[in-house]
Amino acid sequence: MKPKLNLAVYWGAACGGCCVSVLDVHEKLFTIVEHANLVFWPIALDTKYKDVEQMPDGFIDLTLYNGAVRNSENEHLAKLLRKKSKILVAYGSCAHMGGIPGLANLFNKEEIFKRVYFESESTINPDQVLPQPHYKVSEGELEIPEFYNDVRTLAQVVDVDYYLPGCPPQTERLVEVFLAIVNGEQLPPKGSVIGAKDKTQCDECKRKKSDNKLVKEFKRPWQIKDDGETCFLEQGVICCGPATRSGCGVRCVEGNAPCRGCYGPPPEVADPGAKMLSAIATMIDSNDPNEIQKAIDTVVDPVGTFYRYSIPFSILRRKLL
Repeated sequence: MKPKLNLAVYWGAACGGCCVSVLDVHEKLFTIVEHANLVFWPIALDTKYKDVEQMPDGFIDLTLYNGAVRNSENEHLAKLLRKKSKILVAYGSCAHMGGIPGLANLFNKEEIFKRVYFESESTINPDQVLPQPHYKVSEGELEIPEFYNDVRTLAQVVDVDYYLPGCPPQTERLVEVFLAIVNGEQLPPKGSVIGAKDKTQCDECKRKKSDNKLVKEFKRPWQIKDDGETCFLEQGVICCGPATRSGCGVRCVEGNAPCRGCYGPPPEVADPGAKMLSAIATMIDSNDPNEIQKAIDTVVDPVGTFYRYSIPFSILRRKLL
């Protein structure tokens, strides 16, 4: 009988949706259990960090690391799991590109702490106490992870074998990748995006498209009466389909919502936000500088729109002070 794979899942700086997507395999969970032993998964198992540290190097066949690297604990586990794993997968948008947590790179550590611990509407902190990584009490020394100034992608911390994108990745893609490893299939070259396609979302989108995508202003989804058939961009709603890799089944658009870009850029595109900005720039129906600026001003939250998932991954990285 073929030996089972050792499988690990870790949750870094993320919302938990990627872990839920692992659970969403439903009845295929029996297939996974048939072929794999879960040796580390903090939300489901009581395995301690010291247990992982005692594992031989390369003991884990496949690790799905989801979440960005926000603090010292995330970094420690990234390096530890890299050492213990044969295959390390950056699982989901946060591990892949920095994700939603990466938007914090618009601010530095001091600005974030000031807002959270001094200025927020729900905070009462008259002594202006800030978290300390180490604090001595009568019982001993307490320790919490160190909060870093930057949010980083997994690949900015350790060597990554593969990237499985999405917020979260589609469960079907996870099962496909897992079974490919179980069956000993030839995997793509190291560093490849797996569980996704090389085409863009627009290539798979079934909405009607014409040659006319010129608009005078950009609107948010609630500002239009969507007919459910016409390309969102042609209705003036920013849809990140032109700058986003396909593979999710165009789930958002099928649900009558524009693509947000969670599957990351297609091949040969280094920065999805820059690619999307380029696409939008060609849509403004004017050559007059004032009209152009007026149209640009209708884009609400440009960074959150074009770089929702990719600030740490992008050529921008963070705000310059």
